[in-house]
Amino acid sequence: MIQRIILSGGGTGGHIYPALSIYHRLKELNPQLECLYIGSQTGLEADIVTKANIPFEAIQIQGLKRSLSLENLKAIWYMNSSTRKVKRLIREFQPDVVVGTGGYVCAPVLYAAAQSGYPTLIHEQNSIPGLTNKFLSRYVDRIGICFQEAASGFEKVSHKVRLTGNPRGQEVVNYPMDSEILSKQYGLSDSLPTVLIFGGSRGAPAINQAAIQIIENLQGAPYQVIIGTGNVHYDDIMLELKQKHREIPDNVRILPYIENMPAVFGALDLVVCRSGATTLTELTALGLASILVPSPYVTSNHQYHNAMALVDKGAAVLIEEADLSAEKLLEQVNRLMSQPEAIAQMGQQAKTLGIVDATDRIIEVLNEIAE
Repeated sequence: MIQRIILSGGGTGGHIYPALSIYHRLKELNPQLECLYIGSQTGLEADIVTKANIPFEAIQIQGLKRSLSLENLKAIWYMNSSTRKVKRLIREFQPDVVVGTGGYVCAPVLYAAAQSGYPTLIHEQNSIPGLTNKFLSRYVDRIGICFQEAASGFEKVSHKVRLTGNPRGQEVVNYPMDSEILSKQYGLSDSLPTVLIFGGSRGAPAINQAAIQIIENLQGAPYQVIIGTGNVHYDDIMLELKQKHREIPDNVRILPYIENMPAVFGALDLVVCRSGATTLTELTALGLASILVPSPYVTSNHQYHNAMALVDKGAAVLIEEADLSAEKLLEQVNRLMSQPEAIAQMGQQAKTLGIVDATDRIIEVLNEIAE
């Protein structure tokens, strides 16, 4: 049984929450578990992890630029100095295993652990591996992947690869659902079909604009719609609607942020969203139909490839951002919401892609390398 673990992952919630899911499941299995989280002081992890009451150590790190830049010299210096600091932390903490769930901060942590002879695992959430995990793949003991398509990115070290899924899937499946959450949280009907349109926790301007341009067309629709704009966009969106004298129909709610997302997901029929790894994990675990609008602003266009893993199986519809318009969004939403059997079929296909025991699969691999 694992007694001591070092976790690392940072930059976005998609890297941090899988690490926390692993921690919570291990803690459930072994209440005596001790954990150290190593991250960046400037990343989201500094706030999220400390609020979870997990001991946290910060290191300095930044990514390499793809073009020639003096910033790359600084990145190399940070890598070397942080690796030295991590080796000291590892010697002091003496972990059974070290796990990295993505982001630049994992590079010195997992590299130092591997060089020091400790069992190591990296977790790749996307269908196309990131640069940090590709670098670390040469040194770590195991590589957990969420999409089978990601295996081709680790072809030279294929013997290390395990299809584990994303821990977030196991978490949302076991999350307590509330059949009255729509009425309690939003004053909507608990019996009407419901669509959620959102662009992630921070929102997506392109999705927001398409969504607010169709709100008047939603008046009298046989379904209801929740639009999550993201905190940073909400005030501007509401001001725009006010200035243009656009009324919000009774069956539409516009919110800055979706609280209690797993429970809300359980009450939905269709989701319009980006195709980040964590979101797709939740959709497939719960068997939700979706219209995916991949972000074109991510490394290696990985959100497009994430989306296609669902589209190719009939589990989702794709609208690329360049093709996104109010007309196209309304057309696709109306088409699907008028065909409940099609939505049900998409949901079933999504569920076949979900891995609902991902955390346990990862822990099985960790126990294997820790022996």
